[in-house]
Amino acid sequence: MHAPLSATERSTVARIGGRNAPIGALRAFVTLLVIAHHAVLTYHPYAPPPKAFGAPPILWTAFPVVDPQRFGGFGILTLVNDMFFMSLMFFISGLFVADGLRTRGAGGFLKTRALRLGIPFVLGVGLLAPLAYFPAWLQSGGAPSFAAFANAWTHLPFWPSGPAWFLWVLLAFGAIVTAAYALFPGVTDELGRLAQGADRKPARFFWGLVIASVLAYLPLSMTTPFGHWTTVGPFVVQTARVGHYFVYFLAGIAVGAAGVGQGLTDPEGKLAKRWWLWQLAPVLPIVGGVAAMIMAFSPNPPPRMFLDLFGGVSFALACATLSFAALATFLRFVRETGPVGKSLQANAYGMYLTHYVFTAWLGWMLLPQSWGGLAKGCAVFGGAVALSWLTTMVLRRMPLLGRIL
Repeated sequence: MHAPLSATERSTVARIGGRNAPIGALRAFVTLLVIAHHAVLTYHPYAPPPKAFGAPPILWTAFPVVDPQRFGGFGILTLVNDMFFMSLMFFISGLFVADGLRTRGAGGFLKTRALRLGIPFVLGVGLLAPLAYFPAWLQSGGAPSFAAFANAWTHLPFWPSGPAWFLWVLLAFGAIVTAAYALFPGVTDELGRLAQGADRKPARFFWGLVIASVLAYLPLSMTTPFGHWTTVGPFVVQTARVGHYFVYFLAGIAVGAAGVGQGLTDPEGKLAKRWWLWQLAPVLPIVGGVAAMIMAFSPNPPPRMFLDLFGGVSFALACATLSFAALATFLRFVRETGPVGKSLQANAYGMYLTHYVFTAWLGWMLLPQSWGGLAKGCAVFGGAVALSWLTTMVLRRMPLLGRIL
């Protein structure tokens, strides 16, 4: 009788058998959602009008370029995206943590994370973010001078980091878990026990995730201003969501402790087999989230306590149902990927890092055109995908960046 496989060995078998192909495809899909999100914010129906560069509030950092041509459908797209796509990113990132810790040890794992996340973060905030926000400077009436822009940039009350904020938060989460692993090597196994049986009873893990998310989100949501970001230099994060994101990261570790392609991520598990039911689950939570936004910005909004509770629970439910629906779909339908899919997956990380430069500049270049918001948004999305894809393919040919990306 053969000895049972360790979690690391099971994960290796899963990779060889292609059982993590759905996860790779899901990660690439979420990256495309991020690019689409940033591409269409320029044409968002409620995008704020351009202001003087650096003028408060910092909402302008989410809209580097604002086009007077809008498209109402982009409001729904970005609202639904915002409910789940970054949380799902943290979950996917957590899937491989347990295997990495067991394989490399605490020190080796943290060193690898610092290389893969820390260097891109420095490049993202030091080079890519200023490049992405230069069109905002131009649209606000700034002189087409890099020296003038640099002077204005260095006098901002904080350092806008663009999408790179995700990297430092992910690195911090990884450092916390690594420290816990160094002190208590069984911590990943304990987390893994929370996800045991998720292949047979995914709903049980789902409700545990929802409850943990609500408990992490509501206290911060109810005590901070709506949409507040904590900013310390280039280190920015959505204040109310930091605990919620950590819950999703830990949930990913719990699921990944059994090996990617096992447990909840088993393509033969109940989550995949009942994928169609999970497509219906997000409908009511999304309606609740939209209703909360409408009530919050109505002329006579209900008490904040009600909005915080109703909106917070709707957000937690929408996030979990959308994440499970996406995961179930990819587990059910993705068995292997062709050359284009493999290239997209291999370059997804670099596309995440570089796309913001292209969405901002393409949006600014299309300002004089009268195509309408829908056509412009689609053009910016397609252009940003192609340019960030090609850019990453070039960067990956460089020795150091190739190792990182």
